[in-house]
Amino acid sequence: MIMVGAMAAVIWGIGVVMGKPRNARWIMIGILLVAVIALQLVLPDGHPLREATGGDARLWLLVVAFSGIVWAYRILLRRLKARVVQPDVAVQQQGDFTATELDRYARHIVLREIGGPGQKSLKNAKVFVIGAGGLGSPTLQYLAAAGVGTIGVIDDDTVENTNLQRQVIHRDESIGAPKVTSAAEAMVAQNPYTDVRAYERRLTGDIAEELFVEYDVILDGSDNFDTRYLVNETATRLEKPLIAAALTQWEGQISFYDPSNGGPCYACVFPTPADPSLVPSCAEAGVLGPLPGVVGSMMAAEAIKVITGAGEPLRGRLMIYDALYADTRTIQTKIDPDCAVCGGKGAA
Repeated sequence: MIMVGAMAAVIWGIGVVMGKPRNARWIMIGILLVAVIALQLVLPDGHPLREATGGDARLWLLVVAFSGIVWAYRILLRRLKARVVQPDVAVQQQGDFTATELDRYARHIVLREIGGPGQKSLKNAKVFVIGAGGLGSPTLQYLAAAGVGTIGVIDDDTVENTNLQRQVIHRDESIGAPKVTSAAEAMVAQNPYTDVRAYERRLTGDIAEELFVEYDVILDGSDNFDTRYLVNETATRLEKPLIAAALTQWEGQISFYDPSNGGPCYACVFPTPADPSLVPSCAEAGVLGPLPGVVGSMMAAEAIKVITGAGEPLRGRLMIYDALYADTRTIQTKIDPDCAVCGGKGAA
């Protein structure tokens, strides 16, 4: 028993020194336990190696079974926590601010452009975010911190080790967990006064309209053109304001698409998808770690402006941020009167 414990400690320590993720360390310890159980089953009774590793395979089988139960319980508890809002917080959701909330949002309330009415609008707002990855991470964090009352997030992906270089809402211990669950836990931990609705699935045409109709503002942080065009078509049909952004290597872009209020839709600006060879994925071309933080924060800022009526959103403008050369450009975008999606509604 002592020898096996020492070996497990050494494996864990080596993993820490080498910077291996927690899941990888647990896998190595699991392999050690399987090897120990195999020794117990193969070696004869009384063998020195068998005695040094416990002497009975049943003991280690019980350890494995107990560990499996604990692991399953933690996963179940994590998923339940992501879907539950504390009752005493939930009753405050559409009511007056608590003393804690007033203190927390004080810096917003003293802003002339937001003030108390604007913060109340944020509390009563419902925002839907597509994607809990690079762009979704900072967007979700800042929307929750800002006091948006209801935030929905949809993603069918799980947290991977390679995500952690830029998807800062997730933690090392979240590797292997659904991204929406990991994100929801972080958001509720940041602000328990926010109601987080996590949808662990891919956004498809048969559910998009049913989801969008429940929310006031749509934010698209997806990483593929099929989803972007689906989001635009659904938001345009339901007359929902859409804030969309995209990233590649050192550059990000963001705009506000609102054809119901005089602006172009996404398809007006990008009528056809770009050639895949011109927009390689992050895995193929790489991406600067802080870049999603910059552009995702802009998405959250645009959403706050749209909800509170502060300032001028990026309606009819496409902002491009080049991190490599510290350059920001803004391009005027036009309504396409022949747009197949909005039909040039914004020009009417």
